[in-house]
Amino acid sequence: MPIEDDRNLSRRTVVGGATLGVAAATSNAFARAPETTQPATGLKDPRSAGPKPPFQRQSQPWPGLAGKMTPKPDHGEASYRGSGRLAGRKALVTGGDSGMGRAAAIAFAREGADVAINYLPDEEPDAREVIAAIRDAGRKAVAIPGDLRSEAFCKKLVDTAVRELGGLDIVVNNAARQQTHASILDITTEQFDWTMKTNIYAPFWIIKAALPHLAPGSAIIGTTSEQATDPSEDLYDYAQTKAATTNYVRSLAKQLAPKGIRVNGVAPGPIWTPLQVSGGATMDKLEKFGGDTPLGRPGQPAELAGIYVRLAENDGSYTTGHVYGSAGGKGLP
Repeated sequence: MPIEDDRNLSRRTVVGGATLGVAAATSNAFARAPETTQPATGLKDPRSAGPKPPFQRQSQPWPGLAGKMTPKPDHGEASYRGSGRLAGRKALVTGGDSGMGRAAAIAFAREGADVAINYLPDEEPDAREVIAAIRDAGRKAVAIPGDLRSEAFCKKLVDTAVRELGGLDIVVNNAARQQTHASILDITTEQFDWTMKTNIYAPFWIIKAALPHLAPGSAIIGTTSEQATDPSEDLYDYAQTKAATTNYVRSLAKQLAPKGIRVNGVAPGPIWTPLQVSGGATMDKLEKFGGDTPLGRPGQPAELAGIYVRLAENDGSYTTGHVYGSAGGKGLP
């Protein structure tokens, strides 16, 4: 018996010691992990994914050119990689020369879609670069310059896109006018009308003209803004057009769902585009642009490209009537 007891004791001691040893080793391994673990390959820190303020004070006449901005915006020209998510699709993008429209147009092409872009004639230098990028992706590119404040032109725009692309199944209403005014007293009726016609009337006219051509599975995407829910005091007219955009997305989605057509919106926060340097922001605001976000910087158009693709692709078929925010941590919309 004493020998058996000794054996049991020895066994318990060995097992207990082994258990303690494993626990100690595990504890030590966890303690060392923060020192030895390396970031996974391919990770990008969102805090440093784009330039931070302070930015150089700069001004351009409306509508401004991305090619003349310092620093130049990133539209995904060198980074966006497609995987056939929009193969065979036909897209029309207004404001496709710069900003989110340009990022969406490039992404659409690299995902396999043919793309028509609209822009103002003064934006031709930027538009040429987008057309080249679409063609470099092996897709058909159609340039349709013109002023969206004309109902006749908006109808012509859609007709031309349908004819040149051989159809239409993605419509992105992205073009917008934004001008900063310290007081409502500084906004003339002409200026107010310009903003309303560009931001509200044009999507109305374009969607009306496009609907007869849109088959089930088609997508309409509106570019709204954080301004729809948290308007700045100096963007009185622009902010209310973005509230209207958010509203038409949600209303039209209900109307068109029975036809199998989806309607969604993208609501950016502060994004580095020509809107800011061509009268859309004061010099003080421009210098600090995006610095008040939790990420401490403005977004780049390229960072929203995938959102437009997601809202257009077939895999997003259960998403309609929604507004997808991208505001650097502000929690909007």
